[in-house]
Amino acid sequence: MRKIRRGDQVVVLAGKDKGMRGIVLSVHVVKGLVVVQGLNKGKRHEKPDPVKGKSGGVVEFERPLHVSNVGLFNEAVQRSGRVGVRYADGRKGRYFKLTGDPVVVEGL
Repeated sequence: MRKIRRGDQVVVLAGKDKGMRGIVLSVHVVKGLVVVQGLNKGKRHEKPDPVKGKSGGVVEFERPLHVSNVGLFNEAVQRSGRVGVRYADGRKGRYFKLTGDPVVVEGL
């Protein structure tokens, strides 16, 4: 079971955006990457393409981060926390190891 999913609020643990929070937009399971909204911005210079109706210029986009460089944000303690998996009523569920509270996802 993946411990970080789309819609989770995460904190960046390493890199140029260390300490910043954001919402996970997508998860690439095989490569172990996550894309976080508004963080790890990259720029690309694109040529204009009149056939497609695109104007050229500098385009900003979110680059993926490795899953080991982000941690799930725990509202109870206001910092990132480790996540475990356990069964409750015959279903798998994620919980924070520090507090034992289940992970509740709001958003997507």
